[in-house]
Amino acid sequence: MRVELTKFRVKPGKSERVDEWFEYMHNHMDDVLLGLEGEKMYVETIFRERFDNREYLYWYSVQDDDNPEAIEDAYIDQKHIDFMNECIDKTFRPDDMEAEVMMMPEKVRDVMK
Repeated sequence: MRVELTKFRVKPGKSERVDEWFEYMHNHMDDVLLGLEGEKMYVETIFRERFDNREYLYWYSVQDDDNPEAIEDAYIDQKHIDFMNECIDKTFRPDDMEAEVMMMPEKVRDVMK
């Protein structure tokens, strides 16, 4: 299993668009979850932080080691790519946190697989 946490910075003036993106995901959760299943993504959570007049998004995920990198022709994936291109500040290098300890009972791991 692969566990990741990555920090991205939102472009200035894009907070309202981030709100719209989150609303879109909430309103299309069935499609979002279908995409996760195809990617063997067990958990994906997005956290939002406002700090020092900047906005950051943190993506946390738990996925299968053998997940496909991309799913062809997935509408939700294209929306995700469009959002990232529009709203994520490419001048800020994404910050990948390193997982030092993962605590997950074996029975939970078994159910995920």
